[in-house]
Amino acid sequence: MNLAFDYGDTRIEFELTYRKRKTMSIMVEPPGVVTVVAPAGTPENLVLERVKTKAQWIVSKLQEVREVTQVDTAKEFVSGESFKYMGRNYSLNLIVDTTIRKPDVDLDGNNLIVISPSRDEGVVQKAVEAWYRAMAKEQINTRIMHYQTKTGVAPNSIMIKDQKKRWGSCSTSGNVYFNWRVIMAPADVVDYVVVHELCHLVHHNHSADFWKLVSTVMPDYQVRKEWLIKNGAKMSL
Repeated sequence: MNLAFDYGDTRIEFELTYRKRKTMSIMVEPPGVVTVVAPAGTPENLVLERVKTKAQWIVSKLQEVREVTQVDTAKEFVSGESFKYMGRNYSLNLIVDTTIRKPDVDLDGNNLIVISPSRDEGVVQKAVEAWYRAMAKEQINTRIMHYQTKTGVAPNSIMIKDQKKRWGSCSTSGNVYFNWRVIMAPADVVDYVVVHELCHLVHHNHSADFWKLVSTVMPDYQVRKEWLIKNGAKMSL
């Protein structure tokens, strides 16, 4: 369940989950996801009022996430820069070829080769992002085919999107969406995001039943989830 409120000029959105517990907790995780876990039965309006009292803290934490992202991932798209793909670092090798009309991107050993008609940062960045999107679609489709037999569900459609605050999401109609940046993570973390969203096709919440299904399919999911929490802010261009 998603709720939101305005704090000054900032719109704070958060996902509300109910569990059998006595206290409420608020978590702010990369790439900017706010999650609230409340005791089962707590009225939504009461949760909203309590979260509002923590608005300043939430905004501060969201800013910290943005600052870490900006410091760790700012790119100039020049030869020698490091780019992550499936958990490995690749060195950008930019080759300018004025005879071609559009850039071409590929991996060669430990290098990310970009052949471009221009050194223009915007041109190179657009080409690299398009490559990431294509690789994300290819890899995620393959992993979904693998895990849909284990979860017993299959999505109606799979889409790669530019999601700023989520690694994945799904709709009640059975469509699943993935943040293209997740392909920068190690393969086992990509698998966790895939399993997470497939399990949401069964349970459209973060209930105990949802996490039980996730753990059945992927017993060590917590390790993979923790990696994403700690390193997610660095996965950007």
